[in-house]
Amino acid sequence: MRTSKPISVTLGRQQSSLDARLASGAYESASEVMRAALRALDREEQVIIAIMRAKVQEALDDSRPDIPAEDVFKALRQHHADRMKVAKREA
Repeated sequence: MRTSKPISVTLGRQQSSLDARLASGAYESASEVMRAALRALDREEQVIIAIMRAKVQEALDDSRPDIPAEDVFKALRQHHADRMKVAKREA
């Protein structure tokens, strides 16, 4: 018994990419191209998740003292104000 079901997909601009892959002979069907694309997307997402987890762990392991949110927002507001002044002078 089949474990997957047929679907209909509108590719828009990506249709030419699929067509080129089929024409090259690299893939035998649109389904094969779509399965490869989904596997690539799964791998990409796994890498992004691993990077984000590493960054979170790095932040948790950081021994430097915390910066109060009030100080961070004050610095951000000042940075924004400085950028706005520069933008007005350049305009």
